[in-house]
Amino acid sequence: MTALTEHAAMLRERIINKQAQIAVIGCGYVGLPLAVRLAETGFRVAGIDLDEQRVRTLRDGRSPIMDVSQERLEEQLESGRFRASSDYDELREADVIFVTVPTPFDRAKQPDLRFVVAAAEGIASRLRTRQLVILESTTFPGTTDEVMRPILERGGLKAGADFYLAFSPERIDPGNREFGIHNTPKVVGGVDEQSAELAGLVLEQIVESGKIHLVSSARVAEMTKLLENTFRAVNIALVNELAMLCDRMDINVWEVIEAAATKPYGFMPFYPGPGVGGHCIPVDPYYLAWKAREFDFQTRFIELAAETNQTMPFFAVTRIRRLLNHAGSSVHGAQILVLGAAFKKDIDDPRNSPAVRVMEILRSEGAHVQYHDALVPEVTLADTLFAKNGLGTRMRSVDLNPNVVAGADCVVILVGHSRVDYDMVLAKARLVFDCVNVTSGRQGRAVVERL
Repeated sequence: MTALTEHAAMLRERIINKQAQIAVIGCGYVGLPLAVRLAETGFRVAGIDLDEQRVRTLRDGRSPIMDVSQERLEEQLESGRFRASSDYDELREADVIFVTVPTPFDRAKQPDLRFVVAAAEGIASRLRTRQLVILESTTFPGTTDEVMRPILERGGLKAGADFYLAFSPERIDPGNREFGIHNTPKVVGGVDEQSAELAGLVLEQIVESGKIHLVSSARVAEMTKLLENTFRAVNIALVNELAMLCDRMDINVWEVIEAAATKPYGFMPFYPGPGVGGHCIPVDPYYLAWKAREFDFQTRFIELAAETNQTMPFFAVTRIRRLLNHAGSSVHGAQILVLGAAFKKDIDDPRNSPAVRVMEILRSEGAHVQYHDALVPEVTLADTLFAKNGLGTRMRSVDLNPNVVAGADCVVILVGHSRVDYDMVLAKARLVFDCVNVTSGRQGRAVVERL
């Protein structure tokens, strides 16, 4: 541990004694679980979000995300340890500021850091000595040093001397009931040793057994997050490509994966599907590829994986078209019922969902599409396949009942939510295309094909 300056020592004491005031900018899928967990461990936390509707929802004690229950939120509101606000002036009183804002890409798959920049500018005009700023938003290596730091230092305060700056990648897996903030180790890298140590100390208070791994720089921490998600993206792409090959070879890819998974070493099962979704897996490889070009380096392997995953919605539609053709029908004019709009099983998050992409492609080919997802009551489908006009059509989830199922020419299962009555679906449907193997082992009158 490095020798602490007087400022750092004072902040350290406030953190250890839970006297430090904390602000979390961005109360979404990453920020809200973090803010509530900090409050549960005894800190006073201000959740800052510019979405006034979200702030009102939080103040009413209603959680907008599944990973934070209403009971947990209400408890922290009633205790006074958590409050929601849209006023950035809350930052003036904060000792520690977390930034957990979205980092999407634009239509050209280039990083879009406008939310990070806006947060940094909001902090900069209120920054004071002895504050610690921790960026958690997933981004490319160099963002903390090259984007955040210059903005924060505009007023004359210097990172590592007057205030502290670090990066600690979020490790949120929506819907995961086994691992959450409380028991998932955290990686921390700072712009200097004191920043890293102070950030690690804050996170140590909310992670069981103090599972904090300090790295030598913010860049290393930023790259760590991209490696984690690119690892998943590449392996999903591998099994998606294998699924396409197995289709041509008339081999059951699900049986192949099940057999391979019996090996106790050297293999980890990944599963095919209609594509990849969420905020991280479809986005992070492009952040890394974009940054790599600055160093005259092409991440061909990574970009090929992203390309493979992007083809899966189109491949799924090809399989649906083939199933309809064999039944003497076609996609154009077909009544298609889609089951699932979230980006994965048993969550309420449709961000970058491949299920939505499949629906858009089906509509572009003239299908009449309905969907059912009890967790995602409404989605917006692009009016043009590549959204050049920037417009969209809102669709609402329909009730899943025998009449709706029987009225469809084909039922397409894109997300394997647990609460769906698949036995009823197989009993009433004519054709079923199952992208996620959820009907395996079930019987019914429907003609079923699986990815």
